[in-house]
Order: sequence, then C-alpha cells, then structure tokens
Amino acid sequence: MADSKIQSYRDLRVWQEAVNLAESCYRLTKTFPKEELYGMTTRIRRASVSIAANIAEGYGRKTRGEYLNFPHTYIP
Repeated sequence: MADSKIQSYRDLRVWQEAVNLAESCYRLTKTFPKEELYGMTTRIRRASVSIAANIAEGYGRKTRGEYLNFPHTYIP
C-alpha cells in the first residue's frame, strides 16, 4: 500500500485502524453486563464508530485546510 496512490478514505491506514478499533470495541462490549447496554456500552460503541466516520468525512473535504482541521472532531 505504501507505493500505491490513495484513491479513497478506505486506502488510509488510519481509517483501517479505526475500523479495527471499532470492531474490537464491539467484541469487548458484548461481554459487558446487560445493565450497561444503554450506558457505557452504547457510548463506547458510538465513539469508536465515530472515529472512522469522521476520518472518512474529513477525507472528503474540499480543501487541505478543511481536512487538516477535521481531526479535532474524531473523538466525540
């Protein structure tokens, strides 16, 4: 991948790692107590998915300045 061109946010290693993190968070939170389903479990899952989503959205920004400013929104 290092020699190939990045044509999509899916080619970004940081996005791929963010997806891996979200998958890990979902696996981990499956083991949490049921009473945490609408508390900590939901917050962890939403935050982990938000990271990859915000990287993808930042990649789609029109200017480099907009893209570089977007990391501030990765963590809700």
